[in-house]
Amino acid sequence: MISLTTILSCVLLLGSVAAILADGMRDDIGVSDIGIVLGSKVLPDGQSSARLRARLDRAAELYQRGMFRHIIVSGGFGTEGFSEAARMADYLSMHGKVPRASLILDEHGDTAADTARNAAAIMRSHGYRSALVITQYFHISRSRYALRREGITGVHSAHARYAEARDVYSIARELVALPAYWLHSP
Repeated sequence: MISLTTILSCVLLLGSVAAILADGMRDDIGVSDIGIVLGSKVLPDGQSSARLRARLDRAAELYQRGMFRHIIVSGGFGTEGFSEAARMADYLSMHGKVPRASLILDEHGDTAADTARNAAAIMRSHGYRSALVITQYFHISRSRYALRREGITGVHSAHARYAEARDVYSIARELVALPAYWLHSP
């Protein structure tokens, strides 16, 4: 016989997964001062992973639609030895998607919290007040929350159109990471 605690735990878990998916898949695209693309894996040969290309392609699409005039590409240095932010800027500018002058590099965006902190500082220095964050659907809730925690009140979002088997792990990670953000808020 299954206990009531087990049933309630399963309902809470499934409800949490559903909330993360629903929030991340529902884009809130609005004209913003700047776009922010969170980094992801760069391959050993220096090329962007499929997941990262999907984020960059979505950002380029939104840039071309006039949703923002500048993009912060944010990522750290991976174990492969490449700057994610530099590779992201190269991808966008070399493919003619976004002029290099419209790109702002944040090479210290090792975590979503780092990206939010760095983006907020960049935005304040340029007088920007609103942002459209672009990342995977499962990462949207935490990314928006991190930006708001740093004082950015006008936060829109769009998810990259890409899914893979690894997303199961990533969703599980968000089930832990999102409450941890809430509990450790200043």
